Amino acid sequence: MSACPVCGKPVQPEYRPFCSKRCADVDLHRWLKGSYAIPVSDEDEHPDDGDPED
Repeated sequence: MSACPVCGKPVQPEYRPFCSKRCADVDLHRWLKGSYAIPVSDEDEHPDDGDPED
């Protein structure tokens, strides 16, 4: 059985991948607050479009 990503307790099928509604709500709050972010590099923000002015 896998572990809850929030607290590490065993996962409960009705709350998968969490162990409880509380841990599911904690995870949702982290997403909504912006605690989780996907890192990007500067290259991703400024794609090379072939413009010679760069």
